[in-house]
Amino acid sequence: QVQLVESGGDFVQAGGSLRLSCAASGDIGRATAMSWYRQAPGKQREMVAGMISDGNRKYGDSVQGRFTISRDNRKNTVYPQMNSLKPEDTDVYYCKIALKGDIYWGQGTQVTVYS
Repeated sequence: QVQLVESGGDFVQAGGSLRLSCAASGDIGRATAMSWYRQAPGKQREMVAGMISDGNRKYGDSVQGRFTISRDNRKNTVYPQMNSLKPEDTDVYYCKIALKGDIYWGQGTQVTVYS
């Protein structure tokens, strides 16, 4: 069983940057995929950034060129670096990890971008 804890959500002015963290309680070195999603009230959860085990990355159209996903296996942590933030990036952000056939989600962290 792996537990994920997101942190780093904050209030930030438009144009600013944030780096979220997703810390795993176990070894994520063998994770097949790590992703960040976001969800606003009443809307579907959408994938914003993903990374698979071979290092390939994929980004949602709305964040392409502004967000970067990375991992630190020594710290069992996954990060999205979010730059040039816009008010429409305001959401709860969730970390998701696929490991040994199981899917794990974190509890979410709120990001609010004000203009």
